[in-house]
Amino acid sequence: MTDAVVAGLIAGYGVAVPVGAIAILVLGLTARTSIRVGAAAALGVATADGLYAGIAVLGGAALAGLVGPVAGPLRWIAVGVLLALAGTGAWNALRHRADPARAARTGRSLGTPARAYAGLLVLTLLNPMTILYFAALVLGRRAAQEWPARGELLFVVAAFAASASWQLLIASGGSLVGRMLSGPRGRLVTALVSSGLITVLALKVLLG
Repeated sequence: MTDAVVAGLIAGYGVAVPVGAIAILVLGLTARTSIRVGAAAALGVATADGLYAGIAVLGGAALAGLVGPVAGPLRWIAVGVLLALAGTGAWNALRHRADPARAARTGRSLGTPARAYAGLLVLTLLNPMTILYFAALVLGRRAAQEWPARGELLFVVAAFAASASWQLLIASGGSLVGRMLSGPRGRLVTALVSSGLITVLALKVLLG
């Protein structure tokens, strides 16, 4: 079960750590409103990550009967997808910067905890790369070593907890940490850290 928890934590941080437009929106909401609004927004992001982790786990369970005959190729495909996501994240971080102005415009109507939670939940769910990321992780892991139902549940809970802890750190927008993470250098460093975590997950899937 420890393996599932560790994998979930790494997966959650891997998808949450890059500081892009969503994180800047959470930071800006906290700065303009209150920590309650920022925390609600952070939990909206984490809920989306947890939902996608759950969908990926359920999808993997539904495909369990098909995984056996194609376990080898599926494992390599999953590793390839994860490495592609890691490489794309690092490359985009080196080439582009998040748009704080756009995030500020998007956040003008999210001034209450309920609106902030719902708004960030929807915005994060609209990112198809998140479900691709979790699906590659779960299907790759199933091809290498299948978790029991309890392990899959722990994976989802750990992924949510990791995402929530990071997003709540981002929500402490008035702090020195918040300002450092939202700056150009902070966004670059967090994107590269995320790519490193995803690469570690790909190697774990490859090595079983």
